[in-house]
Amino acid sequence: MKVLVTGASGLLGRAVAAATLAAGHEVRTFQRRPSGVPGASDVLGSVTDSGALERAVEGMDAVIHLAAKVSLAGDPAEFDTVNVGGTRALIAALTQGAPAVTSTAASTASREAVSTGPGTASTDAAARRLVYVSSPSVAHSGASISGEPAMPADPARARGDYARTKAHAELLALAADSPRLQVVAVRPHLVWGPGDTQLVARVVERARSGRLPLLGHGAALIDTTYIDNAASGIVAALERADDVHGRAYVITNGEPRPVAELLAGICAAAGVRAPGWRVSAGLARTAGSVIEAAWRIRAGSDEPPMTRFLAEQLSTAHWFDQRQTRADLHWVPAVSLDEGFRRLAASYAR
Repeated sequence: MKVLVTGASGLLGRAVAAATLAAGHEVRTFQRRPSGVPGASDVLGSVTDSGALERAVEGMDAVIHLAAKVSLAGDPAEFDTVNVGGTRALIAALTQGAPAVTSTAASTASREAVSTGPGTASTDAAARRLVYVSSPSVAHSGASISGEPAMPADPARARGDYARTKAHAELLALAADSPRLQVVAVRPHLVWGPGDTQLVARVVERARSGRLPLLGHGAALIDTTYIDNAASGIVAALERADDVHGRAYVITNGEPRPVAELLAGICAAAGVRAPGWRVSAGLARTAGSVIEAAWRIRAGSDEPPMTRFLAEQLSTAHWFDQRQTRADLHWVPAVSLDEGFRRLAASYAR
């Protein structure tokens, strides 16, 4: 297939573009700066520019949509513009010339896809594919998640502007699923690996400066996804779209570990001391709410040291049943958690 990958300048986007190429597909990337992915052709632009999106999707059989505003804080309007507006514009670019999908029909199709399973709609040779890369946070309301499947996205209960807008955008994408546009939503959970500036770099920097506590007992089970596994799972969703479109899937390593063990593994790989002091989960959540409110009114683009969402993520269990994901996508993760830590340690040694 000819595949457009949006947001290919980030860690996951680059890995997905490379994995798509390795699977034998032709890849075009679309983002605001060059992707640096060997073998891919770059088209520069923003998902907020509908004209640029129309040019980017021209001639493409499929799109893997990763471009998004990812942050713990920021202007809510910017999250809406990029994450919701950008997804809406992409869907419009992909469906130009295709039969219109009414909102009632789209909502019915989305509900049926959730309740009756994958592959319920007929397809035809002209169908395009859209893999919307989402996040498990779209269905997380702050309580523990222990062995659940992919629950429906819920913007009203999602924690923070990123999760809220990703939930809204996922619903838009799945509502556009039709015989002409096969849509699959994939939610990779806590992606990490060498070169990660989101999870790994922040953990290491705070541990090195002595600002990384354990919240509560540190025993909450959390699943994560090594970068190579996240990329291969997304490509599997692309290739299985004929049979699984209209559904959302959470992708993880399937190896939940206590949060203290995960943080210690990252710290050991980087050669820094693991966190040895604790803060109560309740206090961290309260402090996170206060800091989050302050970051809304202060100047600057740096990330807050704590938010309520982050405190909840570090103090509650969140791991997912992977049986349906693996069966439907014909996919299993190739890199174990322990092998991932070894690769991370090797990257720091270099």
